[in-house]
Amino acid sequence: MTIAGSDPSGGAGIQADIKTISACGCFATSAIVAVVDENTVGVTGVHPVPCDFVVGQIHSILDDIGTDAVKIGMLHSSELIRAVRRTLDGYPSLRDIVLDPVMVATSGDPLLEADAVSTLREVLLPRARVITPNIPEAELLLGERIEFQDQLPDAARQLSLLGGVSVFLKAGHMSDDALIDIFYNAETGSVLPLQSKRVDTVNTHGTGCTLSSALASFLACGYPLDEAARLAKDYINNAIIAGAAFRIGNGHGPVHHFHAFW
Repeated sequence: MTIAGSDPSGGAGIQADIKTISACGCFATSAIVAVVDENTVGVTGVHPVPCDFVVGQIHSILDDIGTDAVKIGMLHSSELIRAVRRTLDGYPSLRDIVLDPVMVATSGDPLLEADAVSTLREVLLPRARVITPNIPEAELLLGERIEFQDQLPDAARQLSLLGGVSVFLKAGHMSDDALIDIFYNAETGSVLPLQSKRVDTVNTHGTGCTLSSALASFLACGYPLDEAARLAKDYINNAIIAGAAFRIGNGHGPVHHFHAFW
């Protein structure tokens, strides 16, 4: 189940999540927290869904269909973050929760109210099993700059201490030729570097949504943490490569979610 906002352009948010979950071999359900007016160029507006209606969607799915894993994306307010945490606490056996701490869109537009950053860090982050921040999001959560690749393992460990969670720290904002993400497994204390070649493309819209949904899908399939992280890295890397030549929109286009099929 994905809990996130929509994207009418189809490259990010709920739409990207459903595509990814389906491509990774799982059945996708969703709870929509906001209708977002955006395209490949930027975000024009966010229309929140009332918190009680979001809670109702989550209950409707979990009380009927159930779920093996949850991916949480954009939660724009402190009220919503607290509501989602309270709701998930009603299902204590639900362990595989992947939190993508979405704060800024690929276009640079803010997606999270300023006071919600601390609420996300203190209230929801400890409920997750894995978080998947990029560099700017990690800097906001830690309150410090991350400028060099060799800082990433320690930054991932520090992020883990915020809630005892495992951390998939994405290195896409680094300028190095090699792209080396870091997965810190809080359950084993191990650091797993995940390297790929950097792809020269503007088509990076929704990469964070896609990665976190893939990771949640592989956990739902029963893979151990490290293997789920490896598979998610492979999936997003291949989706970026396959979508690099796309010409969709005038800004940051989407990746190819169904690269394994067509």
